[in-house]
Amino acid sequence: MHPSSRIAPTDAKRIDRRQAGQRMLVGATGLFGLMGLNGCVASALGGTPELVWGRRGMSDGRFLKPRAMAIDPDDQLYIVDTTGRIQVFDADGQHLRTWKTPETANGRPTGMVFDGDRDRLLVADTHYYRMLAFSPEGEFLPDDLIGGTAGDGPGEFAFVTDIAVDRDGCRYIGEYGASDRIQRFDPDGMFMAQWGGTGREVQHFVRPQSLVVDGNTLWIADACNHRVQRYDISTTQPKWIGAWGKEGKQPGQFYYPYGIAVDADGSVLVCEYGNQRIQRLTPDGDPISSWGAPGHDPGQLYQPWGLVVDSKRRVHVLDSNNHRVQRFTLPG
Repeated sequence: MHPSSRIAPTDAKRIDRRQAGQRMLVGATGLFGLMGLNGCVASALGGTPELVWGRRGMSDGRFLKPRAMAIDPDDQLYIVDTTGRIQVFDADGQHLRTWKTPETANGRPTGMVFDGDRDRLLVADTHYYRMLAFSPEGEFLPDDLIGGTAGDGPGEFAFVTDIAVDRDGCRYIGEYGASDRIQRFDPDGMFMAQWGGTGREVQHFVRPQSLVVDGNTLWIADACNHRVQRYDISTTQPKWIGAWGKEGKQPGQFYYPYGIAVDADGSVLVCEYGNQRIQRLTPDGDPISSWGAPGHDPGQLYQPWGLVVDSKRRVHVLDSNNHRVQRFTLPG
């Protein structure tokens, strides 16, 4: 990796001392957007990353508008960009290996998840109406493919957005376009259930862009409805629990939430493509903290698409149009 493509932790600390005061004053999308909650400021990261790595380019370790990120049990990061390359890195941004998705002429993937129980990477091959599977080393696993036919029937897809996997190995696949819905498949890829549909009312979606399972709960970033919805997946036909959020810039509001993750403490992290920030909220949608602001400096974001939390509770943010990843540590 080119030496200039990373900001080492020691450099990040130096930036922290020199620039943190300036960043703490960044508008409503930054830390001070949380003032007024019960008369105090919620605890926050202050927008200062401990590590920034990546840059624009086609060589290993560089990106062209990365669109999705997944993490495995060893904290290795899998990142796909608009070239269709899937690159694998360690948690410090050191490049490990690269491969490409089979086809890219129609478009590139926008969602991924690592299935730790089966040791494979599942990829939302968005414009080919299917879910792909790869070994951690990049071997394509055709027997695990789901879909491939455009349509609104069971097992057919419009544009696939993302995948989540529950503790039993069932897969939840989101899609947008002709069908804004979620489909559930068993560990062998057999169709089990579907729900949703295009609409503004709750239990419907407009581009369910990001999915994550935490225990018996499926969390969905309902991107173009500017909200989060959640379902109880302990039964074959999932049951709606609730929804929170609406369009806006204030704490607890969203503008195109494209990424969602759940921390070990149960708090929910939401990455906003439109507001170019990260929010941390309680499971009921009450704001805890917020960081990020539009821009190109460390701690600022330019149309971020996703985020993951690793085993050390560090948040890795896919800062897409800055062609990089930023890492933050959550407070204890």
